[in-house]
Amino acid sequence: MNTERLIRIFAGAFILISLTLAHLYGQADLSKLSWLWFTVFVGANLFQSGFTCFCPLEMILLKLGVPRGSSGQCK
Repeated sequence: MNTERLIRIFAGAFILISLTLAHLYGQADLSKLSWLWFTVFVGANLFQSGFTCFCPLEMILLKLGVPRGSSGQCK
């Protein structure tokens, strides 16, 4: 596991933890449909992509012809 994958895992975890804490302390109501669910989606994707190397946006960008990065993280 390299630093880029660990950064994705930590970033996703921190997003999900902050949303959970905001919900628990009554600062965000995740029981209602809101734009916060978009943040949940982004955090969950970051977290899972650190483990699986699957990123939906990366697939879209590759199909649009954007070259893959040279970091060598996932090929």
